[in-house]
Amino acid sequence: MGLMMGASKNSIPDIQENLRSVKEQIAKVAKDTLHEHTEIKLVAVTKMQGSAQIREALLAGQKVFGENRVQEAEEKWPNLRNEFPGIQLRMIGPLQRNKVKRAVKLFDIIETIDRLELAEAVAQEMHNTNRRIDCFVQVNTGEEPQKAGVLPTNVNKIVEHCRGKLGLPLVGLMCIPPVDEEPGMHFGLLAEMARRNGLFEISMGMSRDYKTAIAFGATCVRVGTAIFGERQSVTGAGE
Repeated sequence: MGLMMGASKNSIPDIQENLRSVKEQIAKVAKDTLHEHTEIKLVAVTKMQGSAQIREALLAGQKVFGENRVQEAEEKWPNLRNEFPGIQLRMIGPLQRNKVKRAVKLFDIIETIDRLELAEAVAQEMHNTNRRIDCFVQVNTGEEPQKAGVLPTNVNKIVEHCRGKLGLPLVGLMCIPPVDEEPGMHFGLLAEMARRNGLFEISMGMSRDYKTAIAFGATCVRVGTAIFGERQSVTGAGE
């Protein structure tokens, strides 16, 4: 127990170095694979991270962050945004319809449009508030029954519906591959579906596989553990 507590305390000073290391790896893989995008966006995932940890990343110049839960984000980010202007906050976890109003108000991007009913609710809230934020469709590339996301066979349909009938500002696709399968085939599938639908943003890759995702064309990667270490439950984080 003592060792674990010590590791947790020592992890905070390492966050800035971890960020530099991840960014260096992103740049290296992009260069080695001749990635067509000059800048791949790093989304620092701050689920269950406290303000002290997040502040370390902010002091290192990180501006783009991802949160999984509306309530947790509401508790942490208003004060941090007052202190650090220019932050972009992304919703990267499952979004319930009864939290759409709060999500549209708080987040700058929603990456997890995973069904038509949610797309309709988000579009209606944007209309009601005159607030337009970019959206991604989440694709269940592994067709896992326990996981959120549109099935690959339905991607064209929901993209067309979002763009046409709803007028949703749809910019890209997002996926989370099955943990027990080679991620490359899922990343390749997502990239192909994005190209087929004329979508230029591809959100894929996490701490364990972001390098592979970049090689397959990711334009943004969502990295938490490689920056902040293993998640710890923190007071005031909505958990």
